[in-house]
Amino acid sequence: RILIAFATGTFPGTAYANVSTNGTTVTYGTGSDYRLKTNVTPLTDSTAKVKALKPYSYNWVSAPTLQNQGFLAHELASVVPQAVVGEKDAVDENGKPIYQGIDTSFLVATLTAAIQEQQALITQLQADVAQLKGQA
Repeated sequence: RILIAFATGTFPGTAYANVSTNGTTVTYGTGSDYRLKTNVTPLTDSTAKVKALKPYSYNWVSAPTLQNQGFLAHELASVVPQAVVGEKDAVDENGKPIYQGIDTSFLVATLTAAIQEQQALITQLQADVAQLKGQA
């Protein structure tokens, strides 16, 4: 059952994302239907992107005993900009901070592609080692 549906002017009357439930779990669904996409190409050089990520362990200013893990939004923006919302050091008209946020779900495709790249390299190295052993 859909609890909330989101639409855009690009596809009037068509929900491109939703929050839904089956009565037990809640799903935050982002549109991913192939009919919504164009210029679809495989990700490349994802291992380099993953190497550029800077994960941290940290405590919240408002809850100093709460340990967490994640990224700093302004640093993540240089590697996976679509994962970041807001501008670094933004303030409102009264000088109060407008904090950046991140959606880590945007990292999943990059991480998956990097694992696939690494697996291809491992497979090739295993084949190379097996060939060298066969020559010995």
